[in-house]
Amino acid sequence: MKTLYGCALVAMMALVGCAESPMEQEADVIRSQGQEQADQIRNEADQRADQLRDRDGTDIWGNAETDAVENRADNIEERGEERADQVEEQTEQQADQLEEQADEVEEHTDNDPIQ
Repeated sequence: MKTLYGCALVAMMALVGCAESPMEQEADVIRSQGQEQADQIRNEADQRADQLRDRDGTDIWGNAETDAVENRADNIEERGEERADQVEEQTEQQADQLEEQADEVEEHTDNDPIQ
């Protein structure tokens, strides 16, 4: 019984040591929201491109009947992808900065002799 209690205590201490700080949790939220935003941008661009193709009529491969409309639809998709990539990049940078700040706070706390 003492062994079981000891193992449980060690496991709880390990979990507490591995817990994310509030700043790290916030970084995770920022990443998640950025990914959701990027996905939404991509989906909206794809929908607009598909609507454009549908108005023109599509061939059996889903391409617009005319090259001009297909090129416009492709451009819409490309611009959407570029904007989505920018959102992902920006939110990743924000999250990384928060994590760096969390690491600095943790290092400072670990080195603080008053604790």
